Amino acid sequence: MTPSTPLLLITADPSHPLARIALRYARTYLQTAEIDDKAENSDQFQNAHAPLNVFFYADAANTANRLRWQSADQMHITKAWQKLAAQYQLTLPVCVSTALSRGISDGENSSRHQLDSENLASGFKLVGLSELAMMMQGDCRLLQF
Repeated sequence: MTPSTPLLLITADPSHPLARIALRYARTYLQTAEIDDKAENSDQFQNAHAPLNVFFYADAANTANRLRWQSADQMHITKAWQKLAAQYQLTLPVCVSTALSRGISDGENSSRHQLDSENLASGFKLVGLSELAMMMQGDCRLLQF
């Protein structure tokens, strides 16, 4: 039996405590999956973890702004997501409409909408809501933060 794929639908602004809880959940889930993979390689256990999907929507789109500044005494959530994504080859899709409405754009959308520049943080990708719909197909376990 294949376990359901967790989908973290993150809607909280990066300054909200729920945004940090979502990051902590993703980190813990991926670390646990890594431990399970190592155990599976020793032929003792089967990997019980499905891949992890993440989607940034609404105010969470602000997480993808590479120009976000964070004081030194607080965690920089954008950089933390980038590090986690690089470590686990995690995709970081952001709803393009909610990102653009919050002043966050990549090069392609900046050209299309005659914007002066782009400010999408590396590792994040602007996508349509169809990406979220595809993630929700099948056996998906949705967790909203």
